[in-house]
Formats: sequence, C-alpha cells, structure tokens
Amino acid sequence: MRGPAAAATPPGTKAMNFGPSVRRLLGRLTPHRFEVGAVIVLATISVVFSVIGPKIMGQATNIIFDGIIGRQLPAGLTKDQAVDALRAEGQSTLADMVSGMDVVPGAGIDFDALMRVLLLVLGLYLLASLFAWLQAYLLNNIVQGTIRQLRAEVEAKIHRLPLRYFDTSQRGDLLSRVTNDIDNVAQTVQQTISQLLTAVLTVVGILGMMLWISPLLALIAILTVPASVAVTAFIAKRSQGHFVAQWQNTGALNAQIEETYSGHELVKVFGRQREVRAAFDEKNEALYRSGFMAQMISGLVQPAVMFLGNLNYVAIAVIGGMRVASGTMSLGDVQAFIQYSRQFTQPITQVSSMMNLMQSGVASAERVFALLDEDEQSPDPEPAVTTDVKRGLVQFQDVSFRYQDDQPLIDDLNLIARPGQMVAIVGPTGAGKTTLVNLILRFYEVNSGRILIDGVDVTRMTRDDLRSRIGMVLQDTWLFGGTIRDNIAYGLPGATEEQILQAARMSYVDRFVRTLPDGYDTVIDEEGSNVSAGEKQLITIARAFLAQPSILILDEATSSVDTRTELLVQHATAALRSDRTSFVIAHRLSTIRDADVIVVMQEGRIVEQGSHTELLDRGGAYSELYHSQFAGPAQVQA
Repeated sequence: MRGPAAAATPPGTKAMNFGPSVRRLLGRLTPHRFEVGAVIVLATISVVFSVIGPKIMGQATNIIFDGIIGRQLPAGLTKDQAVDALRAEGQSTLADMVSGMDVVPGAGIDFDALMRVLLLVLGLYLLASLFAWLQAYLLNNIVQGTIRQLRAEVEAKIHRLPLRYFDTSQRGDLLSRVTNDIDNVAQTVQQTISQLLTAVLTVVGILGMMLWISPLLALIAILTVPASVAVTAFIAKRSQGHFVAQWQNTGALNAQIEETYSGHELVKVFGRQREVRAAFDEKNEALYRSGFMAQMISGLVQPAVMFLGNLNYVAIAVIGGMRVASGTMSLGDVQAFIQYSRQFTQPITQVSSMMNLMQSGVASAERVFALLDEDEQSPDPEPAVTTDVKRGLVQFQDVSFRYQDDQPLIDDLNLIARPGQMVAIVGPTGAGKTTLVNLILRFYEVNSGRILIDGVDVTRMTRDDLRSRIGMVLQDTWLFGGTIRDNIAYGLPGATEEQILQAARMSYVDRFVRTLPDGYDTVIDEEGSNVSAGEKQLITIARAFLAQPSILILDEATSSVDTRTELLVQHATAALRSDRTSFVIAHRLSTIRDADVIVVMQEGRIVEQGSHTELLDRGGAYSELYHSQFAGPAQVQA
C-alpha cells in the first residue's frame, strides 16, 4: 500500500499517568490565580460558619437538657446542695451528671436564651450558604473560561497539525477527543475542584472543633482517615486502567459509527450490514466491559468508606455517653461531636465517591493533552519572502519524498510547469500523482530538493501566501450546510454578488441553479443530498474559479459530471487557464488530450512527458494507458 494510509497504525494503549496529568490540568488554572484565591477565601469563610454551627447548636441542647433536669430538682437549693442530696440518696451517677451541668434547681427551660442561640445558628448558616454560592459562582466562571481556552487551543492545534496526522488518525476518535473528552474534562473540573476544596477545608475545620471539644474522641475519629485513604487508594489503583480503556473504546466506537454512517450507501449496496453490525457489537461490547468494570470497581469505594464511618459513629456514641454519665462532658458537646463525626466522614466519603469521576476526567484530559502534544507542521519562516508577482511558474528541482522512511515514493523528480500551461498528470494508482500536488500546497514537506513558485522556494513563503495563489478542486466534493451562494462565496471572502454570479456562469452552475425554486438561496443540507453529485462538483469548481488563483489544481474534478457537462467544464477551464498554470490529475485520458504537457508517472518517477500526439507516437507508457481505455479490458500480466 502506498500513500498516507500505509502509515496508519492503530492507537496504542497507554497506562494513565495520573499525578502528572492532574498537575498539568490544574496548571491550566494559573491565569486565574487571583480568582482562585478569592474562591479559597470564600470557601474558607463558608466552611468556618458551617463548622461553628453544631457547637452552638450544642448549647441549645444544653439549655433544653439543663431546664428539664433543673425542673426535677427541689427549688431553693444551690447546685452543690442538690448534688450532695443526690449522693446522700445513693444516686451517685445522676449526681456526677448534674455536677457537670449548668442547672438551677427548680427552674425550667430558658426560652429567651434558647431563642438567641437558635437565631445565631440560623444567621451563621445563612451566611455560610451565601458565601458558598458566591464561591460556586466565581468557580464556575473560572472553570468555563479555562475549558473555553482549552477548546480554542485544540481548535488552533488542529489547524497546525500536518496532513499526515489526519491521514493516520480515525476521524471518529479525533471528534471524540474534541467533543466528548473535553466535555468530560469540564464536568470533572467543575465538580471535583469545588467539592475537594470544600471537603479539605471542612475536614480541617471539623478536626479543630473536635480537638477542642474532646481530644480523646477526636483521636478515635481520626483513626478512620488512614483506613479510608488506604481503601480508596487500593480500589482506585485497580480501576484507573479501566477508565483509560473506557475512553479509548469510546473513541473507537465513535470512529466505527462515523465511518459506517458516512458510507451507509456502500454498506447496503455490498450487503455488509451483518459485518458492520458484528464490528459494532464487538466495539460496543468492549466499551460495555471497560465501562462496567471501571464503575463497578470504583463504586466499591463509597460503601467501604461508609462502613468505616459507621464504626466510628458507634465508638463515639458509646464513649461519649459514658462521659456524659460521668459528668466530664455535656450532652450538647456529645451531640455536637456526633454531628462533627458525621460531617468529618462525609467529605472523606464524597472524595472517595469522586474518584471514579476524577479518574474518568483525567483519562479524558490525557487524550486531549496527547492531541495538543502532537508534532506540528514546521512553522512559517521569519521573515517570509513575499512577492506580488503571481505568474504561476512551478518548478520541481530534484524532489524526493516518502511517507515512510523505508518506502520510497518520489525520487529526484524534475518538472517545470510554465504560466498558462495545462499540465496533466497521469499514471497508475499509487504512482504519486496526488502526492505531487500535495507537495505543491505543502500539505507534506519534501525530504529533499526544492519546489519553486514564481522563482521562490515554497518553504520560504508562508502557507497562507502560498495557498492563496492556488485553487484546488478535489474528486471528493465538500459542501457545508448553507446556501449555494454561501458555498460559492467560500472561495473568496468578501466577494460581490457579481463576482459570485460570474464564477457560477463560468462553471455552468448558473444553468441548473436557475431551475431551482429558491435559486442561489437554495439551502444545501448537511449531507448535500438535495443536489446531485455532478451539481455538487460544479459548485466546488465555481468556488475555485471565484478565488482567481494563479495556479489551478483539478484532482479528477470532472469525475462526477456527465459527458455533456464535462465538455462544458473543459471549455470553462480553458478560458480560466489564461496566464494560469493548471495541474490536472486524470484517470480518463480523453479529458486531457488538449493538455500542453502530459506527465506520465510510474512509482514516483516521471517516465514520459510531452503532448498527447507526441506520447502516442512514441508508443510508450502513455500509449499503453490510452489504448487500454478504448481497446477493451486491460490484460493484467501475472
């Protein structure tokens, strides 16, 4: 196999490099460092208010409990006298508990104090919610701005990639990186940063409050942290490979779907539905297995951490109850501590449950970063050579090129195409015809030798300057969703209505457009199915005519038009060729009999060149090709 497809290789499977990828992803937030700092401040204030709440709520519990116990004690006694009386009655446990309380014997619940505490807690929680909303609002702006920049970089990167990359990459996989993977990164960054930040601050704040209330109970609560981290790391290590496989399989499945959809007519014509379904089922099954394993394994994290948290809750409840009974802690402090213990394990559980989302997002980020790290086309020279001379003189000087180092294609090619000449390039498949014009456009860089346009080496020109001199019509038509007028005007930004109509007349587009109900305002659908293949080809030719290039390249451009239209296009092309160089790649040799120079290529070399009559008289390679098209089926030698 020759050409770009020969270099295509299936994408390899690479283990996820989690740590460096996370640092690189977070590094993209650097331009928003001040906003990130504000997010941290707002989140800290919100967490502080939230963390103080349970401690103050514990005071409300103490007020209620003190009132209930105080009402049961004889009025007129001091607390010490009431404790002594209880001990005298043999109620030592109750006496110990009362000694640690702030009770007034005979008094009930202090509702005024209770109301003040509840209003204070309500105010704290309202402020905590307000600062949390401000933090989320600011973080959303940061994340969306970062992802917008990432999309812009990917779009710019695609335009800087050489054609070789697109020849060796599946279109569906590339689209999956640009759409699915970036969306997954956005979702991951949006959710994990906010939750991780809040979780870390909450853990630190709650830990401080627990140490303040009871160092002993705090130690019991802290013991669950290393156990939770160990469980999370153990499970995450076994699931990360499945997340990488999941997104790779997603790209492969998208490529399969895109390829099948684009060629659905051929699939039906050749009756390959069963094979296509089998290929889809295979890739779909691979995606199912990798997705199932990724979610199933990572889904074990949250239940495991919850189990450890429940064990911690039981231990705190038992020991706290014993300390209340002994009078060394108040009931409100135990209640607050139990609430803190729940809140302490909750962020750890949230972080654990986010591991599957984090790993999925980092796997997508790696795929996007891999695209951004691809080798780019060589930069334009600085300073570049510019010239207003646009005669269309093209010279190949000892040009050699190969797609793969071990597979020569073009060696020491020399060719001169003079202004106004029509140069036809013919030869068998794989001879290097399309490659030749791709080298003119610098879609590929020559391995050695030079290509000159109007005496200037193309490598000393900017690609925009070079390609502005060249118009190209491909065998495979490309039209975008829009009107016929818009598709023609694509060849020259800012073209006037008269210029568009003139190009349409020259390419005979005007003949069929005027038969349409909406004329030039006819909207071409996404697949271009409301115009025929020949009409689409004529529109692309009109687009090239509108650009008024000094060099015109037609790559089997008349293959989709009928014989009569082909004759009209040939007349239009002849009128356009005045003072312009035309390269025509043709398989039907009847279309290039009037070419000024016919170049016959075989295995990357020019074996013959001359006019149609001269080459027929020689009886060489061109004569054999020509007669094989009109003298019946070609005889293939074994």
